[in-house]
Amino acid sequence: MVARDKPWLFRTYAGHSTATESNKLYRSNLAKGQTGLSVAFDLPTQTGYDSDHPLARGEVGKVGVPISHLGDMRTLFDGIPLAEMNTSMTINACAAWLLSLYIATADEQGADRTRLQGTTQNDIIKEYLSRGTYVFPPAPSMRLTKDTIIFTTEYLPRWNPMNVCSYHLQEAGATPVQELAFALANAIAILDTVKKSGEAEGKVFGEVVGRISFFVNAGMRFITEMCKMRAFVDLWDEICVNRYGITDAKQKLFRYGVQVNSLGLTEQQPENNVYRILLEMLAVTLSKGARARAVQLPAWNEALGLPRSFDQQWSLRMQQVLAYETDLLEYGDIFDGSIEIARKVEQLKEEARAELAQIDAMGGAVAAIENSYMKQQLVESNTRRLEAIERGEQVVVGVNRWTDTEPSPLTTGEGAILTVPEGVEAEQIARLQAWREARDNKAAAAALAALKSAAQEGRNIMEPSIVCAKAGITTGEWGTCLREVFGEYRAPTGVGRAARVDTQGLEEVRKGVDAVSEKIGRRIKFLVGKPGLDGHSNGAEQIAVRARDCGMEVVYEGIRLTPAEIVNAALEESVHVIGLSILSGSHVPLVRDVMDRLRAEGLSDIPVVVGGIIPPEDEVQLKGFGVTAVYTPKNFELNRIMADIVAIVDRQAQKAA
Repeated sequence: MVARDKPWLFRTYAGHSTATESNKLYRSNLAKGQTGLSVAFDLPTQTGYDSDHPLARGEVGKVGVPISHLGDMRTLFDGIPLAEMNTSMTINACAAWLLSLYIATADEQGADRTRLQGTTQNDIIKEYLSRGTYVFPPAPSMRLTKDTIIFTTEYLPRWNPMNVCSYHLQEAGATPVQELAFALANAIAILDTVKKSGEAEGKVFGEVVGRISFFVNAGMRFITEMCKMRAFVDLWDEICVNRYGITDAKQKLFRYGVQVNSLGLTEQQPENNVYRILLEMLAVTLSKGARARAVQLPAWNEALGLPRSFDQQWSLRMQQVLAYETDLLEYGDIFDGSIEIARKVEQLKEEARAELAQIDAMGGAVAAIENSYMKQQLVESNTRRLEAIERGEQVVVGVNRWTDTEPSPLTTGEGAILTVPEGVEAEQIARLQAWREARDNKAAAAALAALKSAAQEGRNIMEPSIVCAKAGITTGEWGTCLREVFGEYRAPTGVGRAARVDTQGLEEVRKGVDAVSEKIGRRIKFLVGKPGLDGHSNGAEQIAVRARDCGMEVVYEGIRLTPAEIVNAALEESVHVIGLSILSGSHVPLVRDVMDRLRAEGLSDIPVVVGGIIPPEDEVQLKGFGVTAVYTPKNFELNRIMADIVAIVDRQAQKAA
């Protein structure tokens, strides 16, 4: 009988509303055969704010679970023995803190720390490039990552302290070569930081390298994606041997988990997404020599809103059918010896080495963040991708070809997507306030003072953070303490000021911009704003780039602006139109706030357009607030959106005349 390989870990990225509701979801998914947990935290938690902070308004429990203190973490894992669980936590700027809460919870359960298994993503470099949940400047952020690596290597030997994440790079537009090069440059930057610290010498450094893992993306070109993974394996081996002298086969193994591409999921004909997810999964499972250690699949309807338990189950069953019903795990690597595969792998490796050399010549990944090189490259790649879809050169079934469709019974009816109840935020805040009142505030103050001293003096912050967790310190208090020591950071947007002249199909729109600009006496000025904590800036960046290329004057200051800051910018810049981009599900309260503030400032004549993942019923509500137009993922033709905006400004000018 043929011996079967052990299947990869089955995960589902999950968490929403409250710790109690998320715990129910985790236990249900584990009962259905999921073999590892993957925790999604809400944006306030990811950016180091408590649920009652002004910037958290509208964001609590929306894209993940709010974890403000040890009590929340205790509830999240109630009835789940952490010593027996493999837990992945998608947390970056605040990774040291959430790991401390996890350890404190495990200690309460009586778990042996050496048995704890899992991963903290802890990849701050890609946050500056794509997902936007950074807090501190690069140098102290790298130091925090180094602290978690040193601590876990000594005390949690089965934990992966850093998950180099190229997933969000592809979501931000990275080509396969850029995904390879940027991710590997990222890994080099953190390993160089650890080595330079002198805190991991000899065999210890080998253990550090052996615990670095990767989290990648797999798109629709699944042959290319599979070759990309084989290239990753080879290039990582080269780096381990040639740069760091690692020869132990286990330590230099390329270990990775994957979530397949959510960027390619479509709002139009969303049932097609099931096939897309399956094909993308094959890219990271077919090749035994480069097979994923863990797989989490999006749900078919994530372009519409939060998936339900059924939708997540469907994705889990897809993994189980492949792993257990097929003979995939009974064979060696079926692509060994393929001339075509070998050729493509070598091409990707050669191009990635050249890109790596260019980044190295700049001083490494951190320097390439600070000079905006990598961000600009991603924005430009994403622009080319979107233009190819607009022109029909890149076919997306149901979007730019074969758009005639039967109505889908899967997307209709009450409860077709999961919504977070309105009262969740108020209830979370009430629990948070009760927690603060019930704790020993003297002990909490002492723990916080010790954390601040460790941060100021350059000592490892993990042990003081665990003490803080057990003393009842909150996420916001931990974040505020370190903000006071390290400061905050605003990353470059990657959106240049010079317009491109080679963008196709803009002639008529440019003529319209010129005509309306002449009519109103100056160039149309367009404010693109991202209110709230949502750091997914890809859409806003592309709108800003296209508006600039159309000849508009564009005001775009990046992510994480308050409604007050957006309205103030509209006033100071005398803009003609405002575009708000919100992908976190917090569009209703944030847009309402912006509209109320515009009215209060006497700026209600400035038209506002909104883009995001917005259900039809919410679109009606936004227009009731006075929003002029709403755009969702189905509105992929940016030139048409630009033409709409020119027409909106023209109508407003005629009304004012």
